[in-house]
Amino acid sequence: MATPPPKLNPAQKALLKMGLRRDIDLALHLPLRYEDETRISRLADAREGDTVQIEATVTHSEVGLQSRRQLLVTVDDGSDTCTLRFFSFYPSHQKTLAVGARLRVRGEVKGGFLGKQMLHPVFKLASGDLPTALTPVYPSTAGLPQAYLRRAVLGGLKRANLSETLPPGCPNYNPGYLSQTGLQRNYYLHEALSFLHNPAPDVSLAALEDRSHPAWQRLKAEELLAQQLSQLQAKRARDLLQAPPLAAREDGLLDGLRAALPFALTAAQQRVGAEIAADLALPIPMNRLLQGDVGSGKTVVAALAACTAMDAGWQCALMAPTEILADQHFRKLVAWLEPLLAPLGKCVAWLTGSQKTKQRREMLEKIASGEAALVVGTHAVIQEKVVFKNLALALIDEQHRFGVAQRLALRSKMVDGVLEPHLLMMTATPIPRTLAMSYYADLDVSTIDELPPGRTPIVTKVINDARREEVIERIRAQIAQGRQIYWVCPLIEESEALDLRNATETHAALSEALPGVLIGLLHSRMPVAEKKAVMALFTEGSMGLLVSTTVIEVGVDVPNASLMVIEHAERFGLSQLHQLRGRVGRGAAASACVLLYSTGDAPRLGQIARARLQAMAETNDGFEIARRDLEIRGPGEFLGARQSGAPLLRFADLETDGELLEWARALAPQMLDRYPHLAEQHVLRWLGGKAEYLKA
Repeated sequence: MATPPPKLNPAQKALLKMGLRRDIDLALHLPLRYEDETRISRLADAREGDTVQIEATVTHSEVGLQSRRQLLVTVDDGSDTCTLRFFSFYPSHQKTLAVGARLRVRGEVKGGFLGKQMLHPVFKLASGDLPTALTPVYPSTAGLPQAYLRRAVLGGLKRANLSETLPPGCPNYNPGYLSQTGLQRNYYLHEALSFLHNPAPDVSLAALEDRSHPAWQRLKAEELLAQQLSQLQAKRARDLLQAPPLAAREDGLLDGLRAALPFALTAAQQRVGAEIAADLALPIPMNRLLQGDVGSGKTVVAALAACTAMDAGWQCALMAPTEILADQHFRKLVAWLEPLLAPLGKCVAWLTGSQKTKQRREMLEKIASGEAALVVGTHAVIQEKVVFKNLALALIDEQHRFGVAQRLALRSKMVDGVLEPHLLMMTATPIPRTLAMSYYADLDVSTIDELPPGRTPIVTKVINDARREEVIERIRAQIAQGRQIYWVCPLIEESEALDLRNATETHAALSEALPGVLIGLLHSRMPVAEKKAVMALFTEGSMGLLVSTTVIEVGVDVPNASLMVIEHAERFGLSQLHQLRGRVGRGAAASACVLLYSTGDAPRLGQIARARLQAMAETNDGFEIARRDLEIRGPGEFLGARQSGAPLLRFADLETDGELLEWARALAPQMLDRYPHLAEQHVLRWLGGKAEYLKA
């Protein structure tokens, strides 16, 4: 009979919950901050706001019943007295804090009318020698006391294999920093970790906290190298796969589309089109990210790529995250391509989850027979029942909204299982350079860095919700001139948790304020047919004002819309605000975006919300917006679903560690070529099984 696994105590369960399974995981679990318990300070020398450790005797202890129950303890260290105040306490605390007890107390000193105080300080009986190193404070979770975590981390540090994985003769990872500080040595990994878990008391706390100390530099360099190695391994593995080489035929669909387009391609569109065509002509799968600001013309570039695949006799699929966006693509592509495909007996198919059974069956038959040369849809495109005759090109719009599993499912739609489809992912959220070098190192990136001529600049105004009536007057004037307006709300219906105006309430209020104006309502919970009907009325110009949630964030193209009002703009992310703003400014009329904000009960906006709104008011440049968004949010949130399970950087900072990233990027290919065993060991140490996610 098999021995049952040992029962885990709550602290052991908490360790596993935090992902601290291996000895190396514990060794790499680094302190958030440090407390200096190596010295005793005199109360008389402590200033307001100082965090100090004192050794003092309890002279008075009582439970007070002023505004609320509290334990008040007076201590005297011989130089001055201080009151320790506890609002939550146990009988054991009262016993330790009894009159006459000699204590070590650590906390922040506050001044006041009644003398010095500490609120909820850390205390213990004064005995034994003082520590010789700073005391680490680790990231933790409920049920995991710091003392237990410290012991577990030190145990992991002793047991972990910390042998060097950097190759012999490897270049210095941060010569700039070392020469500036006069430190002419690198730390070995075991040295760096031992130091960071137990730093000497004379070390600069600032260098530890801002992670500029050479020991931190070593860890950040190793982490970035692990990421670069895993991305490069994924890229090389993909380069060994085979894909159908695709070349457009002369006088085929590609030439036909170029001739039929009612506008000239920009130089940037022509450049990225050539980059994509060169990839498609190769017998290895393309894995390219097409990035361009809102309205830069990514759809037409995708259509040209699709024509290349269809000219070569293969099928394409275009997948979008929402039905509204998929519908926008479908309408554009049908208008451009249907006249060219019909004479060939081919068509553009439409596939979504809301289709009626009969229509869906018809579409599935056309896809399986190859009559549907291009399939446009939502997640429905990757469902099991969808069988392509010969899929060769997968186009994914707003790729950051799709997880790893969804992209893998689309890639698995090749019928014979030998060839891989070419993959072109698109995003209107430009990727800052350091992010492209790290998280997208396995992709080739094409950038459309100019807007088509004739796009009007959008004026952005940040306005307090108290001036709502002025905004409604502006809307009245715009509608009188024949213009159309979007009004975006963050919620659909009442929420007690957030005091936000919802879309239905706003729709009712605006309908009352603007009699005679057709005002539509659009949100994600509406039936699909109803959504389509509302969008059709707005698109054709019958509806003057559309009140909506963020379902209109991407893809919606109504050139006559010239004003965008975003309610509770302080609740939206910077990238989302930029996307919403991009719904206007698509025609010749001067366009504006009004960011209505509310501070609620607070006297002013929070720092992050203020930074977002300020960035929106200062620039229309999507690349600058993306840079600031990364600065404000960090890479984890910025990347969204791209990171389903993929490891985020814990220690390195893409804003400040560009030098280390360049070093890791240069070393990774040399290491894979010359020291593959060290590369494998390095990736396993830092990423464990998570490296697999980077291969999608």
